[in-house]
Amino acid sequence: MLSLARLALITALLAAPLSAYAQGTLRIGMTAADVPTTTGAPTGGLEGTRFAGYPVFEPLVMWDLRQTDGPPRIIPWLATEWHSDPADRTRWIFTLRHGVTFHDGSAFDADAVVFNLARFFDPASPQFDRAGAATQASRVPFIAKWERLGPDSVAITTKAPTTYFAEIVTGILMASPAQYAKAGSTWPGFAASPSGTGAFRIVASDRSTITMERNPAYWNTARAAKLDRVILRPMPDAITRIAALRSGQVDWIEVPPPDAMPSLAKAGFTVATSPFPHIWPYWLKIGPDTPFKDVRVRQAFNYAIDRDGLVTLLNGAAEPAKGFWKQSDPRFGHPKNDYVYDPVKAKALLTEAGFKGQVPVKILISFAGSGQMLPLPMNELVQQSAKEAGFDLTFSVVDFTQMTSLRNRPEAPEMQGVTATNSSFTTADMTWFYYSFFPPNWPGYDNPEVTAMMQQYKTDFSLTNGTELLARIHEKLVDDAPWVWIVHDRNPRAFSPNVKGYVPAQSWFTDLTAISMEN
Repeated sequence: MLSLARLALITALLAAPLSAYAQGTLRIGMTAADVPTTTGAPTGGLEGTRFAGYPVFEPLVMWDLRQTDGPPRIIPWLATEWHSDPADRTRWIFTLRHGVTFHDGSAFDADAVVFNLARFFDPASPQFDRAGAATQASRVPFIAKWERLGPDSVAITTKAPTTYFAEIVTGILMASPAQYAKAGSTWPGFAASPSGTGAFRIVASDRSTITMERNPAYWNTARAAKLDRVILRPMPDAITRIAALRSGQVDWIEVPPPDAMPSLAKAGFTVATSPFPHIWPYWLKIGPDTPFKDVRVRQAFNYAIDRDGLVTLLNGAAEPAKGFWKQSDPRFGHPKNDYVYDPVKAKALLTEAGFKGQVPVKILISFAGSGQMLPLPMNELVQQSAKEAGFDLTFSVVDFTQMTSLRNRPEAPEMQGVTATNSSFTTADMTWFYYSFFPPNWPGYDNPEVTAMMQQYKTDFSLTNGTELLARIHEKLVDDAPWVWIVHDRNPRAFSPNVKGYVPAQSWFTDLTAISMEN
Protein backbone atom coordinates (compact mmCIF):
# COMPACT_ATOMS: atom_id res chain seq x y z
CA MET A 1 0.00 0.00 0.00
CA LEU A 2 1.39 3.43 -0.92
CA SER A 3 2.22 5.86 1.83
CA LEU A 4 0.39 9.20 1.77
CA ALA A 5 3.65 11.02 1.03
CA ARG A 6 4.49 8.72 -1.87
CA LEU A 7 0.96 8.95 -3.25
CA ALA A 8 1.06 12.75 -3.04
CA LEU A 9 4.32 12.86 -4.98
CA ILE A 10 3.00 10.56 -7.70
CA THR A 11 -0.23 12.61 -7.93
CA ALA A 12 1.77 15.81 -8.31
CA LEU A 13 3.83 14.26 -11.08
CA LEU A 14 0.77 13.07 -12.94
CA ALA A 15 -0.82 16.51 -12.67
CA ALA A 16 1.95 18.18 -14.67
CA PRO A 17 0.58 19.13 -18.11
CA LEU A 18 2.31 17.45 -21.04
CA SER A 19 2.01 20.70 -23.01
CA ALA A 20 4.53 22.26 -20.62
CA TYR A 21 7.32 20.31 -22.33
CA ALA A 22 8.66 21.43 -25.69
CA GLN A 23 9.35 19.11 -28.58
CA GLY A 24 12.82 17.58 -28.23
CA THR A 25 12.67 17.50 -24.43
CA LEU A 26 13.97 14.46 -22.54
CA ARG A 27 12.77 14.03 -18.94
CA ILE A 28 14.86 11.77 -16.71
CA GLY A 29 13.89 10.21 -13.39
CA MET A 30 17.08 9.79 -11.33
CA THR A 31 17.53 7.54 -8.30
CA ALA A 32 18.94 10.44 -6.27
CA ALA A 33 17.00 11.88 -3.34
CA ASP A 34 18.01 15.45 -4.23
CA VAL A 35 19.08 17.30 -7.34
CA PRO A 36 22.87 17.39 -7.75
CA THR A 37 24.62 20.68 -7.12
CA THR A 38 25.13 22.82 -10.22
CA THR A 39 28.60 24.20 -9.54
CA GLY A 40 30.70 21.79 -11.59
CA ALA A 41 31.32 19.62 -8.53
CA PRO A 42 28.04 17.68 -8.53
CA THR A 43 26.83 15.84 -5.48
CA GLY A 44 24.92 12.57 -5.74
CA GLY A 45 27.89 10.32 -6.49
CA LEU A 46 28.67 9.34 -10.05
CA GLU A 47 24.98 9.56 -10.99
CA GLY A 48 25.31 13.27 -10.27
CA THR A 49 28.36 13.45 -12.54
CA ARG A 50 26.52 11.45 -15.23
CA PHE A 51 23.65 13.92 -15.50
CA ALA A 52 24.68 17.27 -13.97
CA GLY A 53 28.42 16.97 -14.50
CA TYR A 54 29.73 15.90 -17.91
CA PRO A 55 26.80 17.21 -20.00
CA VAL A 56 27.48 20.74 -18.67
CA PHE A 57 31.03 20.89 -17.30
CA GLU A 58 33.93 19.17 -19.01
CA PRO A 59 37.40 17.84 -18.13
CA LEU A 60 40.71 18.13 -19.98
CA VAL A 61 40.55 14.49 -21.06
CA MET A 62 37.41 12.41 -21.34
CA TRP A 63 36.06 8.87 -21.58
CA ASP A 64 34.88 7.97 -25.07
CA LEU A 65 31.24 7.31 -24.25
CA ARG A 66 30.42 6.32 -27.83
CA GLN A 67 32.72 3.32 -27.64
CA THR A 68 30.50 0.26 -27.11
CA ASP A 69 32.75 -2.77 -27.64
CA GLY A 70 34.52 -2.48 -24.29
CA PRO A 71 35.23 -0.11 -21.41
CA PRO A 72 35.71 3.39 -22.86
CA ARG A 73 39.20 4.64 -23.49
CA ILE A 74 40.58 8.08 -22.65
CA ILE A 75 40.38 10.59 -25.52
CA PRO A 76 41.38 14.26 -25.97
CA TRP A 77 38.73 16.76 -24.86
CA LEU A 78 39.46 20.26 -23.57
CA ALA A 79 43.12 19.26 -23.91
CA THR A 80 44.26 18.02 -27.32
CA GLU A 81 47.33 16.20 -26.01
CA TRP A 82 49.17 15.44 -22.80
CA HIS A 83 52.28 13.64 -21.59
CA SER A 84 54.37 12.95 -18.54
CA ASP A 85 57.73 14.73 -18.58
CA PRO A 86 60.41 12.00 -19.02
CA ALA A 87 62.81 14.06 -16.90
CA ASP A 88 60.28 14.35 -14.06
CA ARG A 89 57.49 11.78 -14.02
CA THR A 90 55.50 13.84 -11.52
CA ARG A 91 55.08 16.63 -14.10
CA TRP A 92 52.31 16.40 -16.70
CA ILE A 93 51.98 18.84 -19.62
CA PHE A 94 48.55 19.52 -21.16
CA THR A 95 48.07 21.36 -24.45
CA LEU A 96 44.65 23.06 -24.49
CA ARG A 97 42.12 23.16 -27.30
CA HIS A 98 41.69 26.48 -29.13
CA GLY A 99 38.35 28.13 -29.75
CA VAL A 100 36.43 26.75 -26.76
CA THR A 101 34.14 29.14 -24.88
CA PHE A 102 32.11 28.82 -21.73
CA HIS A 103 28.33 29.17 -21.86
CA ASP A 104 28.65 32.82 -20.80
CA GLY A 105 30.85 33.53 -23.84
CA SER A 106 34.16 33.84 -22.00
CA ALA A 107 37.20 31.96 -23.28
CA PHE A 108 38.44 28.64 -21.98
CA ASP A 109 42.21 28.92 -21.63
CA ALA A 110 45.12 28.19 -19.30
CA ASP A 111 43.95 30.85 -16.84
CA ALA A 112 40.62 29.01 -16.54
CA VAL A 113 42.38 25.72 -15.83
CA VAL A 114 44.57 27.32 -13.16
CA PHE A 115 41.47 28.94 -11.63
CA ASN A 116 39.70 25.60 -11.37
CA LEU A 117 42.70 23.74 -9.96
CA ALA A 118 43.03 26.41 -7.26
CA ARG A 119 39.30 26.13 -6.61
CA PHE A 120 39.69 22.49 -5.62
CA PHE A 121 43.25 22.17 -4.34
CA ASP A 122 44.39 25.50 -2.85
CA PRO A 123 42.67 26.40 0.43
CA ALA A 124 44.34 29.83 0.35
CA SER A 125 42.85 30.82 -3.01
CA PRO A 126 39.93 33.28 -2.98
CA GLN A 127 37.84 30.89 -5.10
CA PHE A 128 38.51 27.85 -2.89
CA ASP A 129 35.35 25.75 -2.78
CA ARG A 130 35.28 23.77 0.44
CA ALA A 131 32.32 21.63 -0.61
CA GLY A 132 33.75 21.00 -4.07
CA ALA A 133 37.16 20.20 -2.62
CA ALA A 134 35.56 17.61 -0.36
CA THR A 135 34.00 16.00 -3.44
CA GLN A 136 37.42 15.88 -5.08
CA ALA A 137 39.34 14.70 -2.00
CA SER A 138 38.78 10.98 -2.51
CA ARG A 139 39.33 11.05 -6.26
CA VAL A 140 42.28 13.42 -6.63
CA PRO A 141 44.30 13.29 -3.41
CA PHE A 142 47.78 13.96 -4.72
CA ILE A 143 48.02 17.05 -6.92
CA ALA A 144 50.94 19.07 -5.57
CA LYS A 145 51.03 22.18 -7.76
CA TRP A 146 50.26 23.58 -11.20
CA GLU A 147 51.48 26.36 -13.45
CA ARG A 148 50.43 28.29 -16.52
CA LEU A 149 53.01 27.68 -19.26
CA GLY A 150 51.25 29.90 -21.78
CA PRO A 151 47.72 30.78 -22.90
CA ASP A 152 47.18 27.25 -24.22
CA SER A 153 49.36 25.10 -21.98
CA VAL A 154 49.49 24.09 -18.32
CA ALA A 155 51.64 21.80 -16.20
CA ILE A 156 50.23 19.80 -13.30
CA THR A 157 52.61 18.23 -10.79
CA THR A 158 51.65 15.23 -8.69
CA LYS A 159 53.04 14.36 -5.29
CA ALA A 160 54.43 11.11 -6.67
CA PRO A 161 54.75 9.51 -10.10
CA THR A 162 51.31 8.26 -11.14
CA THR A 163 51.04 6.25 -14.35
CA TYR A 164 47.25 6.54 -14.51
CA PHE A 165 47.04 10.28 -13.87
CA ALA A 166 45.14 10.94 -17.11
CA GLU A 167 42.25 8.86 -15.74
CA ILE A 168 42.21 11.06 -12.64
CA VAL A 169 41.98 14.22 -14.74
CA THR A 170 38.63 13.02 -16.14
CA GLY A 171 37.14 13.92 -12.75
CA ILE A 172 38.25 17.59 -12.69
CA LEU A 173 35.50 19.62 -14.34
CA MET A 174 35.96 23.17 -15.62
CA ALA A 175 33.70 26.04 -14.49
CA SER A 176 33.81 29.58 -15.87
CA PRO A 177 35.94 32.06 -13.86
CA ALA A 178 34.17 34.97 -15.55
CA GLN A 179 30.75 33.68 -14.53
CA TYR A 180 32.00 33.08 -10.98
CA ALA A 181 33.05 36.73 -10.78
CA LYS A 182 29.76 37.87 -12.31
CA ALA A 183 27.87 35.81 -9.70
CA GLY A 184 29.50 37.71 -6.83
CA SER A 185 32.52 35.42 -6.47
CA THR A 186 30.62 32.85 -4.44
CA TRP A 187 29.85 29.28 -5.42
CA PRO A 188 26.22 29.47 -4.24
CA GLY A 189 25.86 32.49 -6.52
CA PHE A 190 27.48 30.58 -9.37
CA ALA A 191 25.14 27.63 -8.78
CA ALA A 192 22.18 29.91 -9.53
CA SER A 193 23.59 30.78 -12.97
CA PRO A 194 26.21 28.15 -13.81
CA SER A 195 28.48 28.14 -16.83
CA GLY A 196 30.59 25.31 -18.25
CA THR A 197 31.78 24.36 -21.73
CA GLY A 198 29.48 21.34 -22.27
CA ALA A 199 26.95 20.36 -24.91
CA PHE A 200 24.17 21.42 -22.53
CA ARG A 201 23.80 24.52 -20.37
CA ILE A 202 21.77 24.73 -17.17
CA VAL A 203 18.99 27.30 -17.49
CA ALA A 204 17.00 26.59 -14.31
CA SER A 205 17.27 24.56 -11.13
CA ASP A 206 15.44 24.22 -7.86
CA ARG A 207 15.00 21.54 -5.22
CA SER A 208 12.92 19.36 -7.56
CA THR A 209 14.38 19.73 -11.07
CA ILE A 210 17.34 20.80 -13.16
CA THR A 211 16.58 22.05 -16.67
CA MET A 212 19.30 22.02 -19.32
CA GLU A 213 19.16 23.31 -22.89
CA ARG A 214 21.28 22.54 -25.92
CA ASN A 215 24.39 24.71 -26.20
CA PRO A 216 24.15 26.20 -29.72
CA ALA A 217 27.82 27.27 -29.64
CA TYR A 218 29.27 23.93 -28.56
CA TRP A 219 32.85 23.47 -29.70
CA ASN A 220 32.57 19.74 -30.49
CA THR A 221 30.26 19.91 -33.50
CA ALA A 222 30.64 16.16 -34.13
CA ARG A 223 29.03 15.52 -30.75
CA ALA A 224 26.60 18.41 -30.53
CA ALA A 225 23.37 17.70 -28.67
CA LYS A 226 20.34 16.63 -30.69
CA LEU A 227 17.88 17.38 -27.89
CA ASP A 228 16.51 20.85 -27.25
CA ARG A 229 16.16 20.30 -23.53
CA VAL A 230 16.82 17.81 -20.71
CA ILE A 231 14.93 17.91 -17.40
CA LEU A 232 16.34 16.00 -14.43
CA ARG A 233 14.04 14.92 -11.60
CA PRO A 234 15.23 13.19 -8.40
CA MET A 235 12.98 10.18 -7.72
CA PRO A 236 14.55 7.97 -5.05
CA ASP A 237 11.45 5.80 -4.78
CA ALA A 238 11.30 3.04 -7.43
CA ILE A 239 7.49 2.97 -7.44
CA THR A 240 7.41 6.72 -8.11
CA ARG A 241 9.84 6.31 -11.01
CA ILE A 242 7.87 3.49 -12.60
CA ALA A 243 4.57 5.36 -12.22
CA ALA A 244 6.06 8.47 -13.80
CA LEU A 245 7.38 6.50 -16.77
CA ARG A 246 4.14 4.59 -17.36
CA SER A 247 2.07 7.79 -17.18
CA GLY A 248 4.31 9.69 -19.61
CA GLN A 249 5.55 12.21 -17.06
CA VAL A 250 9.17 11.16 -17.65
CA ASP A 251 10.76 9.52 -20.67
CA TRP A 252 13.69 7.77 -19.01
CA ILE A 253 14.20 6.21 -15.58
CA GLU A 254 17.29 4.89 -13.90
CA VAL A 255 17.08 1.46 -12.21
CA PRO A 256 13.52 0.34 -12.97
CA PRO A 257 12.10 -2.09 -10.38
CA PRO A 258 13.24 -5.55 -11.54
CA ASP A 259 9.79 -7.08 -11.14
CA ALA A 260 8.40 -4.41 -13.49
CA MET A 261 10.93 -4.91 -16.27
CA PRO A 262 9.05 -7.70 -18.15
CA SER A 263 5.76 -5.81 -18.07
CA LEU A 264 7.48 -2.61 -19.22
CA ALA A 265 8.97 -4.41 -22.21
CA LYS A 266 5.59 -5.99 -22.99
CA ALA A 267 3.97 -2.53 -22.92
CA GLY A 268 6.40 -1.22 -25.53
CA PHE A 269 8.96 0.49 -23.33
CA THR A 270 12.65 -0.10 -23.97
CA VAL A 271 14.40 -1.84 -21.07
CA ALA A 272 18.17 -1.75 -21.49
CA THR A 273 20.94 -3.52 -19.63
CA SER A 274 24.62 -3.60 -20.55
CA PRO A 275 27.98 -4.60 -19.13
CA PHE A 276 28.78 -2.06 -16.48
CA PRO A 277 31.96 -1.38 -14.46
CA HIS A 278 30.10 -1.25 -11.18
CA ILE A 279 30.10 -3.40 -8.06
CA TRP A 280 27.68 -3.52 -5.13
CA PRO A 281 29.79 -4.70 -2.15
CA TYR A 282 30.20 -4.42 1.60
CA TRP A 283 33.30 -2.58 2.76
CA LEU A 284 34.53 -4.29 5.91
CA LYS A 285 36.09 -2.35 8.77
CA ILE A 286 39.32 -4.18 9.52
CA GLY A 287 40.51 -3.23 12.99
CA PRO A 288 41.43 -4.68 16.35
CA ASP A 289 37.92 -4.10 17.70
CA THR A 290 36.04 -5.84 14.85
CA PRO A 291 35.64 -9.52 13.92
CA PHE A 292 36.98 -8.68 10.46
CA LYS A 293 40.55 -8.36 11.72
CA ASP A 294 40.65 -12.13 11.02
CA VAL A 295 40.84 -12.96 7.30
CA ARG A 296 38.91 -16.20 7.95
CA VAL A 297 35.91 -14.17 9.11
CA ARG A 298 36.13 -11.97 6.02
CA GLN A 299 36.28 -15.03 3.80
CA ALA A 300 33.40 -16.63 5.71
CA PHE A 301 31.26 -13.53 5.07
CA ASN A 302 31.98 -13.88 1.36
CA TYR A 303 30.77 -17.50 1.47
CA ALA A 304 27.62 -16.33 3.31
CA ILE A 305 26.15 -14.39 0.36
CA ASP A 306 23.47 -15.84 -1.89
CA ARG A 307 24.53 -13.98 -5.03
CA ASP A 308 22.35 -16.07 -7.34
CA GLY A 309 19.34 -15.20 -5.19
CA LEU A 310 20.12 -11.52 -5.63
CA VAL A 311 20.39 -11.93 -9.40
CA THR A 312 16.96 -13.58 -9.36
CA LEU A 313 15.59 -10.76 -7.18
CA LEU A 314 16.92 -8.23 -9.70
CA ASN A 315 15.45 -10.14 -12.65
CA GLY A 316 18.86 -10.58 -14.27
CA ALA A 317 19.87 -6.91 -13.95
CA ALA A 318 22.99 -7.96 -12.03
CA GLU A 319 25.58 -10.74 -12.08
CA PRO A 320 27.45 -12.44 -9.22
CA ALA A 321 30.64 -10.71 -8.09
CA LYS A 322 33.63 -12.71 -6.89
CA GLY A 323 36.11 -9.89 -6.88
CA PHE A 324 36.50 -6.19 -7.67
CA TRP A 325 36.66 -7.00 -11.39
CA LYS A 326 34.59 -9.53 -13.29
CA GLN A 327 35.90 -13.04 -13.91
CA SER A 328 35.99 -12.31 -17.65
CA ASP A 329 38.41 -9.42 -17.05
CA PRO A 330 42.07 -10.37 -17.64
CA ARG A 331 42.91 -8.47 -14.45
CA PHE A 332 40.85 -10.93 -12.36
CA GLY A 333 43.66 -13.50 -12.17
CA HIS A 334 43.32 -16.86 -10.41
CA PRO A 335 42.51 -16.38 -6.72
CA LYS A 336 42.40 -19.41 -4.40
CA ASN A 337 38.87 -18.64 -3.21
CA ASP A 338 35.82 -19.01 -5.47
CA TYR A 339 33.08 -17.34 -3.47
CA VAL A 340 29.79 -19.17 -3.90
CA TYR A 341 27.00 -19.46 -1.37
CA ASP A 342 28.32 -22.12 1.04
CA PRO A 343 26.92 -21.75 4.60
CA VAL A 344 28.73 -24.92 5.74
CA LYS A 345 32.11 -23.58 4.67
CA ALA A 346 31.32 -20.16 6.16
CA LYS A 347 30.49 -21.70 9.55
CA ALA A 348 33.61 -23.88 9.44
CA LEU A 349 35.79 -20.80 8.86
CA LEU A 350 34.05 -18.99 11.74
CA THR A 351 34.64 -21.97 14.04
CA GLU A 352 38.28 -22.09 12.99
CA ALA A 353 38.55 -18.39 13.84
CA GLY A 354 37.12 -19.07 17.33
CA PHE A 355 33.59 -17.71 16.88
CA LYS A 356 30.57 -19.47 18.34
CA GLY A 357 26.99 -18.51 17.57
CA GLN A 358 26.05 -15.63 15.30
CA VAL A 359 28.65 -12.98 14.45
CA PRO A 360 26.97 -9.55 14.78
CA VAL A 361 27.57 -7.11 11.92
CA LYS A 362 26.11 -3.60 11.81
CA ILE A 363 26.13 -2.16 8.27
CA LEU A 364 25.64 1.43 7.12
CA ILE A 365 23.37 1.43 4.06
CA SER A 366 21.38 3.95 2.01
CA PHE A 367 17.80 3.71 0.79
CA ALA A 368 18.62 5.00 -2.71
CA GLY A 369 21.00 7.13 -4.74
CA SER A 370 23.95 6.90 -7.13
CA GLY A 371 22.85 3.70 -8.79
CA GLN A 372 22.42 1.72 -5.58
CA MET A 373 19.90 -0.51 -7.41
CA LEU A 374 17.40 -1.65 -4.72
CA PRO A 375 19.46 -1.52 -1.53
CA LEU A 376 16.68 -2.21 0.99
CA PRO A 377 15.28 -5.46 -0.49
CA MET A 378 18.77 -6.51 -1.56
CA ASN A 379 20.12 -6.09 1.95
CA GLU A 380 17.14 -7.92 3.40
CA LEU A 381 17.88 -10.92 1.17
CA VAL A 382 21.57 -10.83 2.13
CA GLN A 383 20.51 -10.66 5.78
CA GLN A 384 18.52 -13.88 5.37
CA SER A 385 21.22 -15.84 3.58
CA ALA A 386 23.96 -14.61 5.92
CA LYS A 387 21.99 -15.72 8.98
CA GLU A 388 22.05 -19.29 7.67
CA ALA A 389 25.84 -18.98 7.44
CA GLY A 390 26.50 -17.59 10.92
CA PHE A 391 26.17 -13.81 10.57
CA ASP A 392 23.56 -11.60 12.26
CA LEU A 393 23.20 -8.45 10.15
CA THR A 394 21.58 -5.22 11.30
CA PHE A 395 21.39 -2.00 9.31
CA SER A 396 21.73 1.72 9.89
CA VAL A 397 19.85 3.38 7.01
CA VAL A 398 20.84 6.91 5.94
CA ASP A 399 20.64 9.14 2.89
CA PHE A 400 23.29 8.37 0.26
CA THR A 401 24.95 11.77 0.62
CA GLN A 402 25.18 11.30 4.38
CA MET A 403 26.61 7.82 3.89
CA THR A 404 29.29 9.17 1.57
CA SER A 405 30.18 11.86 4.09
CA LEU A 406 30.39 9.35 6.93
CA ARG A 407 32.51 7.02 4.83
CA ASN A 408 35.02 9.84 4.48
CA ARG A 409 35.04 10.12 8.29
CA PRO A 410 35.22 6.52 9.59
CA GLU A 411 35.76 7.69 13.18
CA ALA A 412 32.75 10.05 13.19
CA PRO A 413 30.44 9.60 16.21
CA GLU A 414 27.58 8.61 13.88
CA MET A 415 29.64 5.58 12.82
CA GLN A 416 29.66 4.11 16.32
CA GLY A 417 29.07 0.38 16.16
CA VAL A 418 29.17 0.17 12.36
CA THR A 419 31.57 -2.53 11.18
CA ALA A 420 30.74 -2.39 7.46
CA THR A 421 29.27 -0.05 4.87
CA ASN A 422 27.33 -0.86 1.71
CA SER A 423 28.03 1.44 -1.19
CA SER A 424 28.02 0.66 -4.89
CA PHE A 425 31.26 1.61 -6.56
CA THR A 426 32.70 2.07 -10.01
CA THR A 427 35.41 -0.27 -11.22
CA ALA A 428 35.97 1.83 -14.33
CA ASP A 429 39.37 3.34 -13.64
CA MET A 430 42.43 2.90 -11.49
CA THR A 431 41.64 6.00 -9.45
CA TRP A 432 38.85 4.21 -7.63
CA PHE A 433 40.83 0.99 -7.36
CA TYR A 434 43.57 2.83 -5.46
CA TYR A 435 41.08 4.77 -3.39
CA SER A 436 39.58 1.47 -2.29
CA PHE A 437 42.67 -0.59 -1.44
CA PHE A 438 45.83 1.53 -1.31
CA PRO A 439 46.41 2.73 2.26
CA PRO A 440 44.93 4.70 3.86
CA ASN A 441 41.47 3.37 2.95
CA TRP A 442 38.15 3.02 4.77
CA PRO A 443 38.52 -0.67 5.66
CA GLY A 444 41.99 -0.07 7.06
CA TYR A 445 43.39 -2.68 4.68
CA ASP A 446 47.16 -2.80 4.19
CA ASN A 447 48.80 -6.02 3.05
CA PRO A 448 52.48 -5.05 2.54
CA GLU A 449 52.81 -7.40 -0.45
CA VAL A 450 49.73 -5.91 -2.15
CA THR A 451 50.72 -2.34 -1.28
CA ALA A 452 54.20 -2.88 -2.78
CA MET A 453 52.73 -4.23 -6.03
CA MET A 454 50.22 -1.36 -6.20
CA GLN A 455 53.06 1.10 -5.63
CA GLN A 456 54.97 -0.49 -8.52
CA TYR A 457 52.01 -0.20 -10.87
CA LYS A 458 51.47 3.40 -9.85
CA THR A 459 55.04 4.62 -10.27
CA ASP A 460 56.76 2.41 -12.87
CA PHE A 461 56.37 4.07 -16.29
CA SER A 462 58.54 1.36 -17.88
CA LEU A 463 56.18 -1.47 -16.88
CA THR A 464 55.53 -3.60 -19.97
CA ASN A 465 52.74 -5.84 -18.70
CA GLY A 466 50.57 -3.90 -16.29
CA THR A 467 47.65 -6.29 -16.75
CA GLU A 468 49.67 -9.24 -15.43
CA LEU A 469 50.71 -7.24 -12.37
CA LEU A 470 47.13 -6.14 -11.72
CA ALA A 471 45.99 -9.77 -11.92
CA ARG A 472 48.50 -10.73 -9.22
CA ILE A 473 47.29 -7.84 -7.07
CA HIS A 474 43.66 -8.81 -7.58
CA GLU A 475 44.28 -12.46 -6.67
CA LYS A 476 45.55 -11.35 -3.28
CA LEU A 477 42.69 -8.90 -2.79
CA VAL A 478 40.06 -11.55 -3.48
CA ASP A 479 41.63 -13.92 -0.96
CA ASP A 480 42.30 -11.20 1.63
CA ALA A 481 38.66 -10.06 1.24
CA PRO A 482 38.70 -6.47 2.56
CA TRP A 483 35.30 -6.26 0.87
CA VAL A 484 32.43 -8.70 0.51
CA TRP A 485 32.09 -9.03 -3.25
CA ILE A 486 28.33 -9.29 -3.85
CA VAL A 487 27.02 -8.40 -7.35
CA HIS A 488 28.02 -6.44 -10.42
CA ASP A 489 25.31 -4.13 -11.75
CA ARG A 490 24.11 -4.53 -15.35
CA ASN A 491 23.10 -0.89 -15.71
CA PRO A 492 19.30 -1.23 -16.06
CA ARG A 493 17.26 1.71 -17.28
CA ALA A 494 13.96 2.05 -19.08
CA PHE A 495 12.78 4.46 -21.77
CA SER A 496 9.69 5.60 -23.56
CA PRO A 497 9.51 4.31 -27.16
CA ASN A 498 10.11 7.93 -28.21
CA VAL A 499 13.68 7.91 -26.89
CA LYS A 500 16.11 7.18 -29.73
CA GLY A 501 19.88 6.93 -30.08
CA TYR A 502 20.80 5.56 -26.67
CA VAL A 503 24.40 4.26 -26.73
CA PRO A 504 25.00 1.70 -23.95
CA ALA A 505 28.56 2.60 -23.02
CA GLN A 506 30.29 0.20 -20.65
CA SER A 507 30.66 3.06 -18.22
CA TRP A 508 29.03 4.80 -15.30
CA PHE A 509 28.44 7.69 -17.65
CA THR A 510 26.10 8.24 -20.60
CA ASP A 511 26.42 10.32 -23.76
CA LEU A 512 23.24 12.39 -23.73
CA THR A 513 24.28 14.14 -26.94
CA ALA A 514 23.45 11.01 -28.95
CA ILE A 515 19.84 10.97 -27.71
CA SER A 516 16.89 12.31 -29.70
CA MET A 517 13.12 12.29 -29.20
CA GLU A 518 10.68 10.99 -31.81
CA ASN A 519 7.11 12.24 -31.65
